[in-house]
Amino acid sequence: MKISVIDGYTENPGDLSWGPLEELGELRVYDHVTHDEEEVIRRIGDAEIVVANKSRVGRRVIDACPNIRFITIQATGYDAIDYVHAREKGIPVSNVPSYGTASVAQYAISLLLEICGHVGHHSDAVHRGRWGSSGDWCFWDYPLIELAGKTMGIIGFGRIGQAVGSIARALGMEVIAYNRSRSESGARIADYVELDELLARSDVISLHCPLFESTRGIINKDSIAKMKDGVILLNNSRGPLIVEQDLADALNSGKVYAVGLDVVSEEPIREDNPLLTAKNCLITPHISWAPKESRARIMACTAENIRAFLAGTPQNVVN
Repeated sequence: MKISVIDGYTENPGDLSWGPLEELGELRVYDHVTHDEEEVIRRIGDAEIVVANKSRVGRRVIDACPNIRFITIQATGYDAIDYVHAREKGIPVSNVPSYGTASVAQYAISLLLEICGHVGHHSDAVHRGRWGSSGDWCFWDYPLIELAGKTMGIIGFGRIGQAVGSIARALGMEVIAYNRSRSESGARIADYVELDELLARSDVISLHCPLFESTRGIINKDSIAKMKDGVILLNNSRGPLIVEQDLADALNSGKVYAVGLDVVSEEPIREDNPLLTAKNCLITPHISWAPKESRARIMACTAENIRAFLAGTPQNVVN
């Protein structure tokens, strides 16, 4: 069985082993992401099993590679795969559903704490000598924000959203959530509300919903207008959940106080992205998922997905 990893570097830049996949077939590993369809087709070649991450496997790629029998993506989100066309061709597509719950939740709160405390900025200022030469007992360059007693609104209340909610509660925040469905586990953490109520009540809004057509651009000028003045927004889910020019305008006007992002609409970020020059906009390069512990879980689950497919009982199938 031939297995092609079409963009393996992000998952494994060298600190993990491909051994679990090598045990399952003839393995080829290509490193960096490519957005060139012809290159994706070349990398897949005659492989029966495709291991993907961020390189798009669209209709044309699937049609050009008739040997494909199974696609497994090394991520929870699977929008890089044309999973509908794959289903029509009889190709199951599997994902890794829960590897990064702890790390992504931790990172969302890290973005929030940086906005509230500006730890990195003030540490840099001390190292540049500003404290020692200031003559004052202390100084701060930004308003410092206490989270206890404030309201966290979470859009998308699955595993990650609930983990974020649990941490927010530990910080003394009230937690409300909007989700298409409701669960007992979620109700123990947050009060479920409708979207408009969440927008109106929240001091902090954190996005943890998948990217569907129904959620694309869920944060836009109309939804922002319903928010509190001075709201804080977090997104380490999917970049296209936000209409970026609308958010940049809201930051520059002060309607939105600050934003913490680990994702943008096009990655790597384009030089003309309006958020790069917006006020109070913290952006990191899509690394919420990337602790070694999380990536080790991805590798293990990817191997299990392939093993299950080979046994005739595919698991974690999304199509």
